[in-house]
Amino acid sequence: MLARLAPPTHPNLLVGVNTADDAGVYRLSDDLALVITADYITPPVDDPYQFGQIAAANSLSDIYAMGGRPITAYNLVGFPVGELPLDVLGEILAGALQTVVEAGAVLAGGHTTDDLEPKFGLAVNGLVHPDKIWRNNTAQVGDVLILTKPIGSGVIFNAAKKGLVSPADLKRVVENLIHLNKTAAEVLARYTVHAVTDITGFGLAGHSMEMAIGAGLTFHFELGDIPVMAGVKGAYDEGVSTGANKENRAFVHQAFRMDSTLPDWRKEIIFDPQTSGGLLAAVPQAQARDVLRDLHAHGVALAAVVGHVSPLEDRPTPNTGHTHLIFH
Repeated sequence: MLARLAPPTHPNLLVGVNTADDAGVYRLSDDLALVITADYITPPVDDPYQFGQIAAANSLSDIYAMGGRPITAYNLVGFPVGELPLDVLGEILAGALQTVVEAGAVLAGGHTTDDLEPKFGLAVNGLVHPDKIWRNNTAQVGDVLILTKPIGSGVIFNAAKKGLVSPADLKRVVENLIHLNKTAAEVLARYTVHAVTDITGFGLAGHSMEMAIGAGLTFHFELGDIPVMAGVKGAYDEGVSTGANKENRAFVHQAFRMDSTLPDWRKEIIFDPQTSGGLLAAVPQAQARDVLRDLHAHGVALAAVVGHVSPLEDRPTPNTGHTHLIFH
């Protein structure tokens, strides 16, 4: 749809709609730029307070993925007035506020509409130095890929609706989604970071493909090294998946190759849509061990090296084009 519009050409718009980056960036001065994003989701959990926390963390993540620091947040609310008690909305807002405060930002207001189902998120502004913006299309050959959170929230929530997830496993998944990417971003900022994105609705495969295509390179992933949430294997073994898995697979179909002999659930999890997922960072190989050790030391306990970056590989026949993702 955006292709129909004239591309923005303002000299102070440093990051706009011409790439698949996580947020826009506008230069305010030589040493200060504004990071702008907005996002909202439907409830992945029944608890309204937790819904507010997860939705806020999900929205704030785009600021962290650009190397920014969130400063203001604005509630975006869709709520079925007359269908649900207003106390439910109050709990959603309270959960979100707790997360905004934890991020060090200020709630500046909000906008509410009457909707058929609850929706909640934030419009967020952040700050970043113009020379320290993290882009998603600037990975370099030889980089190591680090993922800061496990994947699998989409299939876990679907399985939970069918009573196929233990309370303990579901609790750990919710805690993971509530957890901000703030600490991970702060740790990464101490090192050389070539490219970053956060993993959300397009899954690990979709978002890493955007990174690889943007850089004109090939990303190699070791499927067995990708951290997954507790209960994922059991959910797939019970035949559970998500409606987005098929769409995400189709999204990357012309750009990826699966070389792994691991079980099918391991191959399928890369398409699982994430909510409030982790950061995927491309860092120089020489720094990767120190980055990972530092992440673990600061509580990002499940961060893992999941792959590396190589020059672009031609896609073997009968396919055409290039192979941007290879899963081993």
